[in-house]
Amino acid sequence: MEKKIEEKNTEMGSVITRSEEFIQKNQKTLIIIVVAILVVILAIFGLRKWYFQPREVRAAEEMFAAEQWFAQGDFDKALNGDDTYRGFLGVADSYKGTKAGRLARYYAGAAYLQQGNFDEAIHWLKKYNGKDTFTRPLAEMMLGDAYIEQGNAKEAASCYTHAAAMADNFVTAPTALFKAGMAYLMLEDNAKALECFQKVKNNYPESTEWSEIDKYIALAEVGK
Repeated sequence: MEKKIEEKNTEMGSVITRSEEFIQKNQKTLIIIVVAILVVILAIFGLRKWYFQPREVRAAEEMFAAEQWFAQGDFDKALNGDDTYRGFLGVADSYKGTKAGRLARYYAGAAYLQQGNFDEAIHWLKKYNGKDTFTRPLAEMMLGDAYIEQGNAKEAASCYTHAAAMADNFVTAPTALFKAGMAYLMLEDNAKALECFQKVKNNYPESTEWSEIDKYIALAEVGK
């Protein structure tokens, strides 16, 4: 037993010795690696503090002005800005990778939709890739609205049903389902229209759409 312990200790001592020899032989290389790692860490920290954070702040300031113009119904200025602040288009282009830059795409699509420029509305709403449970389904619904205005009920129905699936709440989902049902009626697909209206009836009694949903159910059933 003592012999085995002695052999084990000898083996461990040999390993430690080899490790020490390796460190001594490669000391300069190891130092360079450690320094390189520290430089990368400091560079990332510096970029975040001195580049990304200030960009986020500047982008948010530009967005605030554009959002005010949007709320006032001045969609042209909201899109293109003035001599002091960029509009949504400028923010989306100049501040890519920031939260405001991404949100600017959403607002640009909404502004173009309000102006009746449906091609541009579709372009910008498709570019918006936000993941929050409020703007993302709304963007999908607005995309459906733009397709409806272009007479493309098939794409609109797809967008509306997608929007309803994104956010199961009494504000967004029933509106999206109702719009999907109307789009399916336009496509003469009464079975799918009825399915959408029934979901509103069964699942969202607190919604504004619920109060009149029975007549749309009846309308879908007539042509089924």
